[in-house]
Amino acid sequence: MFFCSLVNRFISAWLYAGSRNRRVLVFDVILLTCAVFLGYALRLTFFVNMGYWREMEKVALFYVTTLVTVMYIGKIYCIAWPQASVEEYARLFRCYCSGAFVFMLELFFLNWLKIPRSSLVIMLFAGIFFLVFVRASWRLAAVTRFRDKLGFKRALIIGAGEAGTMLARDLVRNKSNLQPIGFIDENPQLTSMLVASLTVLGRGKDLPVILLREKIDTVLIALPSATGTQIRSYLDMLSPYNVTVRVLPSLIDLADGQVNIGQLRSVSLEDLLRREPVTLDNFGIENLVRDKIVLVTGAGGSIGSEICRQILSKKPKQLLALGHGEMSIYSLMESLIQAGNKIPVKPLIADVADTAMMENIYREYRPQLVFHAGAHKHVPLMEENPQEALRVNSFGTWNIASLAGKFGVERMVMISTDKAVNPTSVMGATKRIAEKLIFYVQKEYPDTKYMAVRFGNVLGSRGSVVPKFEKQIEAGGPVTVTDKNMKRYFMLIPEAVSLVLQAGTMGLGGELFVLDMGDPVNITEMAETLIRLHGYKPYKDIKIEFTGIRQGEKLYEELFYDAKNVDKTAHEKIFKSRFALDSEDVFSEVKALLEAHNSERTSLSELKDAIFTLCAQKG
Repeated sequence: MFFCSLVNRFISAWLYAGSRNRRVLVFDVILLTCAVFLGYALRLTFFVNMGYWREMEKVALFYVTTLVTVMYIGKIYCIAWPQASVEEYARLFRCYCSGAFVFMLELFFLNWLKIPRSSLVIMLFAGIFFLVFVRASWRLAAVTRFRDKLGFKRALIIGAGEAGTMLARDLVRNKSNLQPIGFIDENPQLTSMLVASLTVLGRGKDLPVILLREKIDTVLIALPSATGTQIRSYLDMLSPYNVTVRVLPSLIDLADGQVNIGQLRSVSLEDLLRREPVTLDNFGIENLVRDKIVLVTGAGGSIGSEICRQILSKKPKQLLALGHGEMSIYSLMESLIQAGNKIPVKPLIADVADTAMMENIYREYRPQLVFHAGAHKHVPLMEENPQEALRVNSFGTWNIASLAGKFGVERMVMISTDKAVNPTSVMGATKRIAEKLIFYVQKEYPDTKYMAVRFGNVLGSRGSVVPKFEKQIEAGGPVTVTDKNMKRYFMLIPEAVSLVLQAGTMGLGGELFVLDMGDPVNITEMAETLIRLHGYKPYKDIKIEFTGIRQGEKLYEELFYDAKNVDKTAHEKIFKSRFALDSEDVFSEVKALLEAHNSERTSLSELKDAIFTLCAQKG
């Protein structure tokens, strides 16, 4: 114990010296002087007579002074060498070569300064060797200290790619309580190789052995491009072991490409539902948005707010963020300020079904591009309020679309839902009517390009099942699921919005685009996964109760009426549904229904029946 304590004290003192620039400079002076002596000593078989001593002193004075001066100018003494990376050593080498060149110029012009050629060669090579060696010892001491320090958790990094490398270096550089022990990587060629001074210990199949052998406390998944399937496979392998699992965000969230400790977080459901990174025509999207006045309705919602964020990254002239709820728009504005947004954003509180208000907005701001995400989406609530669903989802869509044509908007993109396919709910039926209205407006205003984009549920949206499950788990359960066999399509919000923007570039007018949602997810399995991610066992620690299907719900959602009427597009994740319309005036019927209900000529049940009748008509 005494010996270990003594070693630790020595290492701490050595690290302290390496992290203080004045001490580093003193070390360099001594080391470079030793290099001069070694150059003469090796040539003279270690017997330096007095005739050479005076010559050696002059050479040492000029050599050391020149090298130290050049390295000082090159900011070599501004580097924390215990945490230095390859880039810092490269800078040291460049500065040393520059200093050596200047020194040789001095030898050329100063005739009285003499040195044997062999001594010069030995001295120059010895100098750089000494400088690198002592700095490498500081780096090694830092690693040793971190490994032996009490309270540090031994961490295994999955992924020896660029993200894993940056994470390992940041863990050491910032003296985190996580000490990286090594890597796991599926590339067999990397096994046993050194990456960022750490060994690649094996592949995924070797995890059980490595966890026990290396006494791992924490596993860090550094795979930003990994799919949900890959992350789930690692979690399944890790579940029998008492280790903490943390993960880096996806590539979408790592937009700046930088990786650091602060980005590590617990594994979430979003990580388990990751898909292959989406390839986008960023040039086309930028051309769509850049220097345009863009109107986004429902801007305070989950989809609308993400549309706003992604649009702002494409440098529009101005963003009009329109929403009905003042708090949601306020929250959006606050988040944009915190993100450092510099693009002009106009917050607008208005109802999309208020024709006079919306006309004033169009007239005053003259938007060139419209994304219509404003709608009521809660299925059970809309069953109780069909008039509001029809007013906002259907009439509001007509309002936004017709005014877009009237005021010469270039493109309008409406956000639709899979619940519009063979709808069993009022919400789905009114969104289906909204799809129809879009295409009727296209006939009336052919100069404006209208399109609708249909997709399923997005993970983490307000009012969705996941936040509900999270609250129930935090409260100790039970978690309520409507039916054991209930399945839904899910997509991450950033991916859905990216594809919406992509679809907006592809439309020629009158298209219904459908996003590839992947495979549907069983809601019961989702609830079980969430419970496990919180550290509990399903049915044992947290119960799951089945409450029965609610009014208007379906066991399985659909994306198409008929898969045969769906065509591929230039993008593999976006499909185009053939949308046929007859000559019926849907808008007039919607307006008539609302007027009849407002004048109490129809009851709620009659209004619901009329909505489904209108929805079921051809088209």
